[in-house]
Amino acid sequence: MAKKRVTYVCLECGYTSPGWLGKCPSCGTWGSLSEQSPPPAGESGKRTSKGADPVKLSEISVPSDARIETGIGEFDRVAGGGLVRGGCVLLAGSPGVGKSTLLLQVASRLAERGERVLYVSGEESAFQVKLRAERLGAGGDEIYLLPETSVESILSVIEEVSPSVVIVDSVQTLSTETAQGLPGSVSQVRESTALLVDEAKRRNLPLILVGHVTKEGVIAGPKLLEHMVDAVFQFDGEKGHPYRVLRAAKNRFGSVSEVGVFEMTGSGLAEVSDPSGIFAGSGAGGVPGMVVYPALQGMRTLLVEVQALVSRSYLPVPRRVSVGVDLSRSQILSTIVEKYCGVSLAGCDLFLNVAGGWKIADTGADLALVSAILSGALDVPVPSGFTCFGEVGLGG
Repeated sequence: MAKKRVTYVCLECGYTSPGWLGKCPSCGTWGSLSEQSPPPAGESGKRTSKGADPVKLSEISVPSDARIETGIGEFDRVAGGGLVRGGCVLLAGSPGVGKSTLLLQVASRLAERGERVLYVSGEESAFQVKLRAERLGAGGDEIYLLPETSVESILSVIEEVSPSVVIVDSVQTLSTETAQGLPGSVSQVRESTALLVDEAKRRNLPLILVGHVTKEGVIAGPKLLEHMVDAVFQFDGEKGHPYRVLRAAKNRFGSVSEVGVFEMTGSGLAEVSDPSGIFAGSGAGGVPGMVVYPALQGMRTLLVEVQALVSRSYLPVPRRVSVGVDLSRSQILSTIVEKYCGVSLAGCDLFLNVAGGWKIADTGADLALVSAILSGALDVPVPSGFTCFGEVGLGG
């Protein structure tokens, strides 16, 4: 009898090894390789259904209601105007940030608009979801709750209920009979997602999947998961801050530069239609080291306050701390200030921060950061109402 052949697959990145390894050579994660057996002979690559027939592009008609608006403006803004029929969205975020709360509110708004929603909960019981819905004031006769983790059962319920939108919370809890391994393994996540995405496109209904985020800040599961969906939304929030930011890391049907801002309250997530008052802080008037930067996000401009604190250092090596700004970029800008502005920072600690937990990656904020550093070092506040933007090169 031939010896059973097994492989070891990394649960984080999908790397395959013929033998067990303590550390994954691909992603560097310890203890992530899991044993998996190959499918029985004759089942690998087996085609179970007839493929689609080719259609002329000129003969394809786009319906007038190709998008379904959720009624939550900040969510629809990031989605590009609403959920696209047949599109799949992966919503990722760290534990406790409010992913389930957001989607339950989305389901409630859709139900108010007459859309039938199937909410699949793989992490909570029906009783727990009901308690949260009562706290949020969410509900409706068109919301069907399904506490299930089997993909085959979910597909049969979709056939029975015929929903307009399907929400699955979360994809890491699903399992299918066509793949081996425990729920959350690379093979189970890949196959479960593929089955649901195929069903959504066949029925032309929007599908929203919830994905977990690892401690490194990346989406758990195989990297292929992000390629299988049409859009990837990141839901972030700083610890201790009530505000949450929804960003699009990928969107085949809209812009990736749009952001949606929410505030976590006792009754759920509330939209923040004008976030400038949050991120602009005190308005930078009369306080040294405070400068307002106009950040362009999609179709609107947000006023963001950058803060710099320069103080005398008593350490052999002065500290350089940056929150919300890339540390390497802040070190380059502080060196430019010393070189071309004649302000010595050699014996000073430098702390940079962006108000409201915002993160700046645009080089257009260089001039605002330089102005904040100069204002903090010279202890001279910028004029009230002053704002600036622009990239600063190594030539000053």
